[in-house]
Amino acid sequence: MTTHEREITEPVDLCLPGGRLNPAAVGWTRRPLHRANLRGWGRAKRWEYWGIVTPGHIIGLVASSLDYAGVHGIYVLDRATGQETVRDAVVPFARDAALGTFGSAHVRGGGLSLDIEAESIRAVAPGVEVDVTVPLPPGHESLGVVVPWSTRRFQYTVKDLGRPARGTLRLGSSEHTVDGFAVLDHGRGKWPYAIRWNWAAGCGPGRAIQLGGRWTDGTGSTENGVFADGRLHKLGAELTWTYDRRDWLRPWRITGDGVDVTFHPFHERVARTNLLVVANETHQCFGHFTGWASLDDGARVDLDGLTGWAEEAYNRW
Repeated sequence: MTTHEREITEPVDLCLPGGRLNPAAVGWTRRPLHRANLRGWGRAKRWEYWGIVTPGHIIGLVASSLDYAGVHGIYVLDRATGQETVRDAVVPFARDAALGTFGSAHVRGGGLSLDIEAESIRAVAPGVEVDVTVPLPPGHESLGVVVPWSTRRFQYTVKDLGRPARGTLRLGSSEHTVDGFAVLDHGRGKWPYAIRWNWAAGCGPGRAIQLGGRWTDGTGSTENGVFADGRLHKLGAELTWTYDRRDWLRPWRITGDGVDVTFHPFHERVARTNLLVVANETHQCFGHFTGWASLDDGARVDLDGLTGWAEEAYNRW
């Protein structure tokens, strides 16, 4: 095995009755098993993020509740021209935001609406509309993990990579076919006020790589794994991320026990929000991967040609 972490195989509550982290919830899963029974107000963060990659476009959709604000968005990159379409909404106190069980979100605000269910996504805003299905293939596994900063601060995340995505994208008067893959980032937790993280995800036929950094350091948990033919191989080591903040489009290196990955960006997306108490700065680069990662039996899976993203995000929330 390539991890020291405990695999959870039965359903479990994320929180104890008083709202603190349930020690039995700390570990990782191959399918969603945690019941995110968050209690209390103010530090709870809930979101569903879908990233969709096609030969012509990259689409990002987020529905979130930060308790005191709902932050939602639609992002589309035209890969041929580099043109970005961005529609964002910040809704005080997350009004008209319903983020329920795993993979479910319905939000409204600022002329934007997102309706997300387990296998379907619909997003509408002025000049852009996304309508896709993301079916779950038989035997498909995802990476769920609970990251414990303390009994009061913790995060449950699920990274589900390589789901097929089929449907339509409308930009203005143009309609485009969506035929690619999708990645889900499902999050429920109680976060510190300020946090910085790295995230990389890449997919290709029969292979995918999921890597995280910084925010999990020192917790004993990681969100690292490699997927081969839909099967998750958990990677437990903390990794070293090397990249140039002066030039985000230079290659990124992600290395450590069982991982040697280079990410080659072709486009940088910059997102900034500064609402005094709430602030965010994200540099999300889209590109291709080369390198390898280890499977449970020690064999290496070739990651050359995978497409996806790598990012650095800082949140004050």
